[in-house]
Amino acid sequence: MTTRRPQAQDWLRWALVAGPMFAAMPRANTLAWVLIGLTLVLSVPMLWFHDAAAHRWAPAVAVAVIAAAATMLAIVPNSWASVTMFGTTFFVVLKQRTGPIVLAVAIDLAAITCWAVLHGTWQGAVPTYAAVVVIVLIGLNRRARLARVEQTELALARAQTANEEHARAAALAERARIARELHDVLAHSLAGLSLNLQGARLMLVRDGASPEAVAQIERAQKLASDGLAEARKAVAALREDAVPVERAIADLLAAYRLDSGARADLTVGGEPRELDPAVGTALVRAVQEALVNTRKHAAQADVDVTLDYAEAAVHLTVADRQGRRPPDAPAAGYGLRGMGERVALLDGRLESGPGEDGWRIHLTVPA
Repeated sequence: MTTRRPQAQDWLRWALVAGPMFAAMPRANTLAWVLIGLTLVLSVPMLWFHDAAAHRWAPAVAVAVIAAAATMLAIVPNSWASVTMFGTTFFVVLKQRTGPIVLAVAIDLAAITCWAVLHGTWQGAVPTYAAVVVIVLIGLNRRARLARVEQTELALARAQTANEEHARAAALAERARIARELHDVLAHSLAGLSLNLQGARLMLVRDGASPEAVAQIERAQKLASDGLAEARKAVAALREDAVPVERAIADLLAAYRLDSGARADLTVGGEPRELDPAVGTALVRAVQEALVNTRKHAAQADVDVTLDYAEAAVHLTVADRQGRRPPDAPAAGYGLRGMGERVALLDGRLESGPGEDGWRIHLTVPA
C-alpha cells in the first residue's frame, strides 16, 4: 500500500515539535545540542503518524520525543521545550492506548519536578503541573468526542446499509414479479404460438400447399422462436442481480467494521472492469473467508484489502494487522483449501501465510 503525503495537520504537529527546538538553539550547550538533534530526527516520522502502519511505532517515537523534550526542559529552562513536550503529550492522550499515555504523563511530571529541584522554582512548577492536567483533560475530552462522532457515523452507516438493503429487496421483488409475468404469459404464449405454427406448416406440406405459403409459415415460426429466446433472456436478466466485485467486497468490509469496530479499508488499483462471474465469485469468497479467519484468530484486527486490475489478471491481497507475526498454521483449514481449489479451477495462484504483522492472503486470477 502506498504511503500518502503528509497533510496540513501532520505539518502542524511536526511544527509544534521542531519549532521550539529551533528556538532553543541560541542558548544550547553541548548536551542541549544532542537533545535538539535527537528530537528533530524523531520529529520526521511524526509526519506519517496517520498512515496505516504507524500504529506499530508511533507510541515509541512519541514517548521518545517527550523524553528528549523533558530533558531539555530540565537542563535548559525557558527554552520552549515545554511546548514540544506538552504538544506531543496531547497527541499521545488523543490517539494512543493507556500504557503510552501513563508513561508520557509520568515523564512530564518527572521533568517538571527535576526542573523545579535543579533551579529552585517550585512556585513556577505548580502552574506547570496544572498545565499537564489541563492538557490531559482536554485530550481525553477530545478523544471521547471523536469516539462519539465515530459511533454516530457507524450508526448512520448501519442505517444507510439497512435502507439500501430494503430498497434492494424491494427492487428484487419487483424484478422477480416482472420475470414471472414474462415467463408465465409472454413466454408461454410464444411457445404455444411456435407449436401451432409448426403444426400448420406440417399440415400445409401434407396438403400440398404452395411453397410461398409454407415459407411464410416458416418465417412466422422463426420469429416466434426468436421472440421466445429473447423472452427467456429477459427473464434470466431480471432474475440475475450482478453486483460489481468492488461493491461486494466493500459491503463485506463495512459489515466487518460494524461488527468489530476495527478499521477495514479497500484500495482499488487499475481500471475496474466487468469480470467473469466465476472470477468475481472467487474474489468475493476469498475476502469473505479471510474475514472469517480474522474474526476467529485475530478479533478486532485492522484489515487492508487491495484489489488490483492488471492487463490480463486481477490481484487480490487481504492482510490483517495484528501488530505481531502470527505463528505458522499447522495445516490449511477447509476454508483455505476450498479457496485454493476455486482459484486452481480458474488457472490462478493462491498464496497465504504469516506476514510481518499479521496474516496475508494473495491470489491472482486471469481476467
